Amino acid sequence: MDGLWLLIGLVVGFIAAQLLLRGRGGDAVARRDEAALRDEIAQRYEAEMETERVQIARAYEARIQELEDNHRQAVAHARRHSTQRSRAVLKGKMAEQMAPLLPGFPYWPADARFLGDPVDYLVFDGYSACKDNHASGDDMDVVILDIKQGKSVLTREQRQIARAIEEGRVRFEVVRVFADGRVRSRVWRPHEGPDVLEGGSPG
Repeated sequence: MDGLWLLIGLVVGFIAAQLLLRGRGGDAVARRDEAALRDEIAQRYEAEMETERVQIARAYEARIQELEDNHRQAVAHARRHSTQRSRAVLKGKMAEQMAPLLPGFPYWPADARFLGDPVDYLVFDGYSACKDNHASGDDMDVVILDIKQGKSVLTREQRQIARAIEEGRVRFEVVRVFADGRVRSRVWRPHEGPDVLEGGSPG
């Protein structure tokens, strides 16, 4: 802004000097003075523009340096956070996998099947006794089980699964694939007899 006022002052001065010189009638002197004045104005204008350019360049360089510093700090923070989170996730996954082998796990480890998602385990409580000892299996329970650490809570989806079980929206289905590529499914019920679907043969 100061450069603009200086330029305006120089132009006004130039015009005033030119009017004075013309009034004296010295054309050669007037032309020489006019050329000198133009050179001076051009030099001052160039000097002002160079000063302003340097100031703008320094301001941009300082801003770029600030952004680079912020970026470095953000990357370092993200790396630390990612490492800590990865460790926590790995510990959680290890705890989920190891839970059936830890003291206090309420079921026989061989009866637990790891799923991981949407719940950690499907437990067939009493399955090993039924299979290995030829027990009747009448007391077998099917348990949907999830492992949590600390203050972790069930996800929204896990709560919906629990609600479906609580409301009895659970069934055992048998899906058959026939030789011609057809697929049929039906709900299996113990009182219906052999596990056969219409149009096919027992598998």
